[in-house]
Amino acid sequence: MTAPQALAFMAMAGVAAYVQTLTGFAFGLILMAAVALSEILPLRDAAVVTGVLTLVNASIMLAKGWTEVLKRQFVLVLLGSLPSLVIGYLLLEHLADNGLVVLRILLGAIIIVSSLQLIMPPQREERQAGDRSFVAFGVFSGLMSGLFSTSGPPLVYHFYRQPFPLVAIRETLVAIFGVNALIRLGVVFADGRFPDRQYWAAFLAIVPVMAGTQLARRLPPPISPRLLKLIVFVLLCASGASLALPAIPAALRMAGY
Repeated sequence: MTAPQALAFMAMAGVAAYVQTLTGFAFGLILMAAVALSEILPLRDAAVVTGVLTLVNASIMLAKGWTEVLKRQFVLVLLGSLPSLVIGYLLLEHLADNGLVVLRILLGAIIIVSSLQLIMPPQREERQAGDRSFVAFGVFSGLMSGLFSTSGPPLVYHFYRQPFPLVAIRETLVAIFGVNALIRLGVVFADGRFPDRQYWAAFLAIVPVMAGTQLARRLPPPISPRLLKLIVFVLLCASGASLALPAIPAALRMAGY
């Protein structure tokens, strides 16, 4: 990784942290989309770095709000997400070695579908969902965390439908993201797949992530939250399409069409 590439990655991470703090999610989506398009890092290594940065971001955000975490829902989600996280990680390893084209299509599709939450927020229900639903959404979340270190979209959709205080929802989600990132990092170490030294400069992005988080709190942009979400939605959709569409012809040729 060259110095310009490291600086570019740091800038991407800082912007992603800024947007994450303002919108409540999208850190992993933005960073993975930017990496996949720029090809600064292999997707496998980018997922590791994203996980570490997610853990840092979660630690900062939970420094004062950890007491608001919904403990029962937190445990239920982790019961579903931790086993599926390992499955998602193994799937990433397989696709990274044998199906990079499929991986780009999958990431592009996930980015586009997930970004819809920014302009179509879930409607809040009057009654809390059952325990099984939290476990089920945890399974989907863990799968996405294992694949791309982006465990947010399924949980954001489910939690924001519940009649919980918004502060409690936000802190619970951040706590889950942090634990998923920590477990995924443990799986990476156990598998001996930590990024090569040539990519270690990417971890310097911890500094802009911290700065982006604090900047969003103290200096939000002079636009409405709705307009900000619309802008992020358009950018994510364009990124997802740019990843998936060029890879589709190659995938069809691989399938014999």
